[in-house]
Amino acid sequence: MGSSSLASGVRAGGWSSRWLWMSSCILYSPVLPVSSLFWLFLAAPGARAAGYETCPTVKPGMLNVHLLPHTHDDVGWLKTVDQYYYGVKNDIQHASVQYILDSVISALLADPTRRFIYVEMAFFSRWWKEQTSATQDTVQELVRQGRLEFVNGGWVMNDEAATHYGAIVDQMTLGLRFLQDTFGSHGRPRVAWHIDPFGHSREQASLFAQMGFDGFFLGRIDYQDKIVRRQKLRMEEVWRASASLQPPAADLFTGVLPNNYNPPKDLCWDVLCADPPVVEDPNSPEFNADNLVTYFLELASSQKHNYRTNHTVMTMGSDFQYENANMWFKNMDKLIRLVNKQQQENGSRVHVLYSTPSCYLQELHKANLTWSVKEDDFFPYADGPHMFWTGYFSSRPALKRYERLSYNFLQVCNQLEALAGPPANVGPYGSGDSAPLKEAMAVLQHHDAVTGTSRQKVADDYARQLAAAWGPCEVLVSNALAQLSDYKQDFSFCHELNVSICPVSQNSEHFLVTVYNPLGRKVHQMVRLPVREGLFTVKNPNGKTVPSNVLMLPSSYSEKYQWELLFSASVPALGFSIYSVTKITGHKFYQEHSLQARPRKARSHALSIENEYIRATFDSGTGLLKNIENMEEKLSLPVRQGFFWYNASTGDEQSSQASGAYIFRPWQLKPLPVSRWAQIRLVKTALVQEVHQNFSAWCSQVVRLYPGQRHLELEWTVGPIPAEDHWGKEVISRFDTPMKTKEQFYTDSNGREILRRRRDYRPTWRLNQTEPVAGNYYPVNTRIYITDGHMQLTVLTDRSQGGSSLKDGSLELMVHRRLFVDDDRGVVEPLMESGTGQRVCGHHLVLLSSVREAAARHRLLAEKEVLAPQLVLAQGGGRLYHPHAAPRMQFSGLRQDLPPQVHLLTLARWGPKTLLLRLEHQFTVREDSGRNLSAPVTLNLKNLFQAFTITHLKETTLAANQPLSKASRLKWITNTGPISYPDASKLDPTSVTLQPMEIRTFLALVQWQELS
Repeated sequence: MGSSSLASGVRAGGWSSRWLWMSSCILYSPVLPVSSLFWLFLAAPGARAAGYETCPTVKPGMLNVHLLPHTHDDVGWLKTVDQYYYGVKNDIQHASVQYILDSVISALLADPTRRFIYVEMAFFSRWWKEQTSATQDTVQELVRQGRLEFVNGGWVMNDEAATHYGAIVDQMTLGLRFLQDTFGSHGRPRVAWHIDPFGHSREQASLFAQMGFDGFFLGRIDYQDKIVRRQKLRMEEVWRASASLQPPAADLFTGVLPNNYNPPKDLCWDVLCADPPVVEDPNSPEFNADNLVTYFLELASSQKHNYRTNHTVMTMGSDFQYENANMWFKNMDKLIRLVNKQQQENGSRVHVLYSTPSCYLQELHKANLTWSVKEDDFFPYADGPHMFWTGYFSSRPALKRYERLSYNFLQVCNQLEALAGPPANVGPYGSGDSAPLKEAMAVLQHHDAVTGTSRQKVADDYARQLAAAWGPCEVLVSNALAQLSDYKQDFSFCHELNVSICPVSQNSEHFLVTVYNPLGRKVHQMVRLPVREGLFTVKNPNGKTVPSNVLMLPSSYSEKYQWELLFSASVPALGFSIYSVTKITGHKFYQEHSLQARPRKARSHALSIENEYIRATFDSGTGLLKNIENMEEKLSLPVRQGFFWYNASTGDEQSSQASGAYIFRPWQLKPLPVSRWAQIRLVKTALVQEVHQNFSAWCSQVVRLYPGQRHLELEWTVGPIPAEDHWGKEVISRFDTPMKTKEQFYTDSNGREILRRRRDYRPTWRLNQTEPVAGNYYPVNTRIYITDGHMQLTVLTDRSQGGSSLKDGSLELMVHRRLFVDDDRGVVEPLMESGTGQRVCGHHLVLLSSVREAAARHRLLAEKEVLAPQLVLAQGGGRLYHPHAAPRMQFSGLRQDLPPQVHLLTLARWGPKTLLLRLEHQFTVREDSGRNLSAPVTLNLKNLFQAFTITHLKETTLAANQPLSKASRLKWITNTGPISYPDASKLDPTSVTLQPMEIRTFLALVQWQELS
């Protein structure tokens, strides 16, 4: 595949035929001819996919009832993904997705008026691969005619509370790419469909808008919110999902479905339902047609009163329904015929039709109404008094951490596959593949996966899928590192560093540490590795010795002490540094250089740890943190931190509702302390200062400061939570300060924009608060903070957690839960956690800063926390990748660091010569004034990368399934005034500007460089 016909510079114009061929998809099979349809679509000016023009005819002047046949297929919940697909373990839940899809296709072919929608590509893609060519051709035609419509189109229907925005974008991209490659533009969903997630985030709507969706339909919203919306005719409105992006970039028409996602009462005709079928024979004793028609007309009329147009929807389906699709369609056929017959016989003004969400949305758009605007989110969600779904924000914290680590590793894998090119996939370590981890991570975004709301065996299976998918990526990373470093090493990935286990560092006299940095800017990382007792020398990539310490520390997992080697690594942007570690031998040298640091008991009344920026002071009487000073900004704040637990309710006289995997409901408002004091030990060396706190046999913490660090690190270990008293316990870490915070606190939305929260308050309706604790909990994906307008205390998390501020100056995060009673939401299993999930390690990063400096601090720190450097170890010795070439001990994939406000969200292989590139501005409007980080920033992409040259660039929508120049969305009139729609500007790769919070997505044809 020569590139002689490609221009030497970057082109932003039309695509050549060679470009079309080179860019064919390799994700699902080496050659997929249908994928070329995507590039033909990109190349064809004005090409339009079949979409709204395939919608059925409605009747003006009548109430049009759109029946939406659908199935909701959880990608794991009570059964595993495979058990749901194949129909195994039907004694747990009768569900088989393969038979649902078989049955639906047959039923659609029986009548051309019938329609059906499908959502989860994790299931559909598997089913598709099993079909014959004839069946595939038939399905292609059904999709082309709009009779089988895909909505949402992600790999799963993701959760919106515990998911990071990067993982959401990845899973949506995976599903939408399958649809584009398989069905072309005919398969592109127009409508987002989140009918089951337990609350809805503003960032989710923003992402959907940037993906090009025209509308968004929700199932679950708070019961009080729904009552108000019905009264005020606000079941449908425009969601303005960003305070930074210029409207309508993040505006999305959003509708709340009338019955969550279930059929109306008495109108469920599935094998899983008990409602009687439609009986038309008047001579039958079971005759019910007249009553059903009357009931349906009354239902439609009643439903219309809550909506503004002469169109309304009824969701005809539910969980894993349509295994016998004929039952559903046969009865709906009769219902449609009988109801519409009333137009002639009785002058009825109701017209019923098979429809889809996009066809319903089109009719709303045609109404040309002015719509209200929503600017907040839909958290927290309650489905009744005392029933707040805020427990799942924190359920199964070990799985939540594993998911976040896997996201980190997937980005490392993606980047190295892009930087190294084809040698990453086939190299000295075997066949490397990023696809399995992409799919496993996509599955984890499902709203019963990362949420922790599946059964234990299903949670174990989610973890199994992640573990299995790491393997092919580890091979890929090894191939790539060997190629980029020109050095073949015996690479090893230490999966248990969180419990201080790494065989290579613990058993080797000499080993190499490759530190890979996935960020677009240089980082300094303190490397900690478990070792055997002794002293070590550490040399940097230039062969110079760097300072190091060996710490003797108490183990959280055994009664023995453990030794850890510390050294600071400097790693270039999007690159790696290789450090050499050698154990020092010799008795005399050992005695003269015994620099091992051992913990010692604190003796003074006030002890502290500090570096050049931060001082943390502890009360030696209680062992608790009592003050934090920011010496750089001359700020001081009394901060008392400790661990507490809420006694979980099992139901009371007010409500039978218990705390469970979904629901958080404490028995009393005030939590109990794990301990009012902590046994403490102090460690101080030139490279680290630590206070080790032991609160109880099942709760401990290390408070840590490294040189040059502007934040305090709190590494906590909780569990196994004691169960002898049979009290459910929900454990929190709480920070108490004297700050006057006016009942307000702030949480992130999926790791991006920040939302202001206020206790016992909802922006769009008057809240009747029934649970003062649980009703004030919100999802915290990466950070939560409080401020008095002068100072700001921010706590960053290493996974999604629930958090709140239940009194002024206080801030709390839930770190673990163990419960003895199910919360009656379908799992029928208490959240007890077994195996490795019982004991959980994690860390909180605490920032004290002025409000002026806060955004710059927490934005850049959160970026590094989510995309932390990856360590790869190797025993000493190796061989050259290329003969006569010297090993490359340091490498950067960039020619220069990205500006601090720019985040490299995605760098991944898309085709044999094609990369997917996403760049984002990670600051909001007016968020940072100190360093002007909220200002727009312009990049030259032409010479940005060192490992490859971009020869052709095309900008797309966020999910990369439409060219941006061809993308258009329905335009809505809002009550906030007119919106300007700027013309798309011509793409200049040498001058790409990012506005605050903007993400720009590109497909780039590249030529890899021969690295010297």
